[in-house]
Amino acid sequence: MLDALSERLQGTFKRLGSHGKITEADLDVALREVRVALLEADVNFKVVRDFIAAVREKALGQDVMQSITPAQQVIGIVNEQLVEILGGNQEPLKRASQGPTKILVCGVKGSGKTTLTARLGLHLKSQGMRPLLVATDFERVAATEQLQVLGQQIGVPVYAEEREAPAPAVGKRALREAERLNANAVIVDTRGAVALDDDFADELAALADEIDPTEVLIVVDSMTGQEAVNLAKEFDEAVEGTGIVVTKVDSDARGGAVLSVRQVTGLPVKFITTGERLEALESFYPDRFASRVLGMGDVVSLVEKARETIGERDVKDVARRMQRGEFDLEDFLQQMEQVKKMGPLSGLLDMMPGMGGLKAQMGGASLDEDYFKQTTAIIQSMTMEERRRPDILNGSRRRRIAHGSGTTPADVNRMLNQFNQAKKLMQAMTGGKGSGGAGGLRRLLGF
Repeated sequence: MLDALSERLQGTFKRLGSHGKITEADLDVALREVRVALLEADVNFKVVRDFIAAVREKALGQDVMQSITPAQQVIGIVNEQLVEILGGNQEPLKRASQGPTKILVCGVKGSGKTTLTARLGLHLKSQGMRPLLVATDFERVAATEQLQVLGQQIGVPVYAEEREAPAPAVGKRALREAERLNANAVIVDTRGAVALDDDFADELAALADEIDPTEVLIVVDSMTGQEAVNLAKEFDEAVEGTGIVVTKVDSDARGGAVLSVRQVTGLPVKFITTGERLEALESFYPDRFASRVLGMGDVVSLVEKARETIGERDVKDVARRMQRGEFDLEDFLQQMEQVKKMGPLSGLLDMMPGMGGLKAQMGGASLDEDYFKQTTAIIQSMTMEERRRPDILNGSRRRRIAHGSGTTPADVNRMLNQFNQAKKLMQAMTGGKGSGGAGGLRRLLGF
């Protein structure tokens, strides 16, 4: 997620910090680097211009140059300004005061609207609501069938009609079906378009008039960049949007759309999607996202995700074992299966303070499913005693394990080194050692 931008910014601030006291000229050099980094990440140029101007004004106005830690104060100002352009406060999904909550999902073709419709259904279902998904896209081949399959996967009913009909008429009949099913949330998928012409805009407006949505969510594909942001503005003008969802934030695209869309459209980002799994839908918190971009991590979101997917009791049990030094490779193997449910490993490392270095060490290729498969094969090739006492793994044992797992002794050594690094980090976080983020996980878990 915006890895290139994050690395550039961290490098710039590291160089700025090496100066000790900094001059106005030093600040301007750093801000030029930040400007280039943001533009290369495909952030809207007007947003970049205003951002840099605001940071410079605040830095000069707060006598940062005369402070004891000027570089840290500049980073603080950049963080504050990032939070501001991202919207300031988190804005949750609105709920209808009377009748069902109705959500209209719209956007360009290929932005992930249908999958998002199912993700929203799963999200609301997990909060105890009774959603109904509605298919109105008769243009894309198998769009209705896709939504029906996704609905079956998450156990949420789907209203779909066999014959093509105008979207407003389908929406009207879907509301009657929602009343029959006693559904208290209706999520309507719509057809996409490459461009927003008058006919398409009129169709969306008529559908919105018919169902009177509580939320109109405009989907922005982060891989499309500024073109997607500009189209989102057009959609907003046509149907009066209430929020933005940015999809595919975990991709290797430049991702500047996330940093631009609030300022360009004036609409809050309500969710981002960060993986292929239907559970990979995150409520958007501007302060947490800014922290990730600057490489400061996001322990709060990490703990929330762990509680949701692993369970609070299991998280606490593992944390206590780490504190007592009892966490072994058998635990590691079991927890890896749980971690896979939390989403891409690269995304989890983004949430952990100071883990950018480890992420770069491991490399992109080892952060996918292959990493889990290889690590699982290595651990399963060990005896139970070796899993519980990794310290007994001498050279001959490691060669035997490598042969049994179809890997090399170097792969075994690398996995053990990564296990030890992760163990030390988590022991520090759960045991309250160090400063800053250390001890935060233990406090958040409540023990």
